[in-house]
Amino acid sequence: MLTQISLFAENKKGTMHHITSLLAEHGINITALVTNDSAEFGIVRMLVSDSDTACACFTEAGYLVHADRVIAVEIGDTPGSLDGLLKVITESNINVDYLYMSYDRDIAMPIAVLRTGEEFEVAECLKAKGYTLL
Repeated sequence: MLTQISLFAENKKGTMHHITSLLAEHGINITALVTNDSAEFGIVRMLVSDSDTACACFTEAGYLVHADRVIAVEIGDTPGSLDGLLKVITESNINVDYLYMSYDRDIAMPIAVLRTGEEFEVAECLKAKGYTLL
């Protein structure tokens, strides 16, 4: 399992640049990122190379930050790979709070990042079904 950082950011010009600048200043690499917005604030979820330092620098900069455990699952780079993972999840009666995709450059493979309420149980289930987790 991996640590995902979620931060709440004001929905205004330059905010994403400020966020990425803080990471760049601390030598932290972004490996996955997704944003969701509302009228005034957005949630920026990301996987980074050093989540502890990233949390500290975001908190110091005034952002509300939350760290969660997420599951990152390798899936094939072929049509139907995500569908196959979701089929296993559905058949295993697993609830997924949210999912987003990224790409692992080290293994040259897409990864699905999942947030569930039961990360350890879901991880064991997916491993038993033959999936590789990061």
